[in-house]
Amino acid sequence: MAVPIVAALLSASLLPAITQAASSKPDLNTLAGKVAALQGTAGLQVRFSSFIEQEAQDGSAPATSTPITPKNVLSSPLDGSSVAAPAVTVNQDTAGAPQNETAIAVDPNNANRVVAAANDYVTRTWSCSINGTPCSALGDGYSGTYASNDGGQTWCCTSSDPSHLGTLIPGVDRLAGGQYDAGGDPALAWDSRGHVYYAGLGFNRTSAANTVTVNRGSFDGSGNLSWGAPTFINPTTSPSIFNDKEWIAADHNVASPFRDRVYVTWTRFVFNANTGAYVQSPIFFAASSDGGATFSAPKSISGNVLYGQGSRPVVGPDGSLYVFWDGSTRLASLNSTYVVKSTDGGASWSKPTAISQLTDSALLRNTVFRNNSFPAAAVAANGDLYATWTTETSGNALSGDTSCASWLGSIAPGCRSYAVYSKSTNGGATWSAPARVFAAAPRTAIGYPVTQPGGDTLGAPAASAVEDIFPAISTAPDGTVYIGAYRGDVVSPWQTCALAPPPPEGRINCTTLGNYIHNTRLDYVVTNLGTTQTVSTHPINTRNGFGGGFFGDYTDLSVGSDGRFHAFWTDSNNKQSVVWFYGLEFAPTLINQEDVVTASGAF
Repeated sequence: MAVPIVAALLSASLLPAITQAASSKPDLNTLAGKVAALQGTAGLQVRFSSFIEQEAQDGSAPATSTPITPKNVLSSPLDGSSVAAPAVTVNQDTAGAPQNETAIAVDPNNANRVVAAANDYVTRTWSCSINGTPCSALGDGYSGTYASNDGGQTWCCTSSDPSHLGTLIPGVDRLAGGQYDAGGDPALAWDSRGHVYYAGLGFNRTSAANTVTVNRGSFDGSGNLSWGAPTFINPTTSPSIFNDKEWIAADHNVASPFRDRVYVTWTRFVFNANTGAYVQSPIFFAASSDGGATFSAPKSISGNVLYGQGSRPVVGPDGSLYVFWDGSTRLASLNSTYVVKSTDGGASWSKPTAISQLTDSALLRNTVFRNNSFPAAAVAANGDLYATWTTETSGNALSGDTSCASWLGSIAPGCRSYAVYSKSTNGGATWSAPARVFAAAPRTAIGYPVTQPGGDTLGAPAASAVEDIFPAISTAPDGTVYIGAYRGDVVSPWQTCALAPPPPEGRINCTTLGNYIHNTRLDYVVTNLGTTQTVSTHPINTRNGFGGGFFGDYTDLSVGSDGRFHAFWTDSNNKQSVVWFYGLEFAPTLINQEDVVTASGAF
């Protein structure tokens, strides 16, 4: 069947592959080949996690013998030079290593004990060498964790070389004693007995091996966090399968019949081994009743919603387990936020319930970083359920807007991404209509006008609505609901690079500057659906770090037993000095880099 006929008959947002856009079969043994297969599927609105797509692009540069002195470093006088109080930088490295994709969880029995996690590229800046090769040329994306014993005011620890792992999860990545090239996509959960669980991925770049991983962490009497060896869930070497975008939950309710059971969900991407075409991406599930030492056999829980991504498990006070995700049936023209429920610890599951249709968020106006509409969810102490996600609309169509769906035709003017939420008071059987999380507001223009290299002037753009992305949610013991998200509330000029060496050097060294463009900056904003507060302390420039391509797939927010929220996001307002980066040695160069930052409070 030709692609135009397929598009006419089956205008589905998450269609299985019928034709492959590329003329040659993708190499499914490689990470880049799998990403190409998925991206080459016509009409598809599902993708790998941004972390996996970034890792598929990145490779180690050859080691340099002479330090590079950059001619130009892309920057802006509007960027910050440090993250200001009361916000706190969580990662403790100072050598320009990026961190992104934030997860945070408060010990339910100790409101001062907080654990955070992020994709951590700290090995890319290590100054050590192994057999003459710089460590920074050997390190891929890694799994970073950070611990606080004072309610998030200060954080531990640092990592500097393979003998001093500090923040890094052990046993997954090769430089941390494991068998995989890289790991990341972090998620965290606590049980009722003071154990914290880290879930992530392990994978290779140029072979098919990949897995979901879980490590259990414990604190000693001095408040030091240590991690046990990983348990691998669904490890595979099949080129036709790739595990992505996992999340973890634990039942810390002492009265639950499933107390301390650990639950993990993820997306299993399936490809046709003969053609290399994407087939489907159902949501899978596994559970542990022995503290993460072993897990049940993986099972699909998404029913006929076979084209999905971004699952999120949460546990209710009675032990009921819910899993939310962004997905579609075969013939749907728009995605929906779905939920399934288990009342027997994951042994059996309900059929999927569509909470609401949505239109998956595209790039925010005047940005380039990859986005999604994956849901976040929480359960209140009385059992009420909340889910939040983003949707595109050109007006007030918060339950999906076909006029903003690029795969269905032309895009209406004024399509914007907004965070919405829905509530269920009957165990997920029915849900309220989606409502806006934040009040409508216009972007603020700063830094205009600027003079272009050619002599003409770039003035401020016309007024445009603030957009939202990557919402997070948690509930306090008294039932207060906190939702956090990025809001693109500032627009400013940004000078592009006209000519540079290939990445990774080109991320730091621009040989020829280009024109200015409009650049949306973000703030991290938290609301209790009444009071709203900006908790970031300076607008965040997403074009720092990975050149604007990768700022995460999500943010996170957790509330402790004291009712205080801990919001956690990626920020780029710290300037750090880079020497080693991806195997390249630079003359010490000051840059703005991606760090992970938290702020605490209560409304």
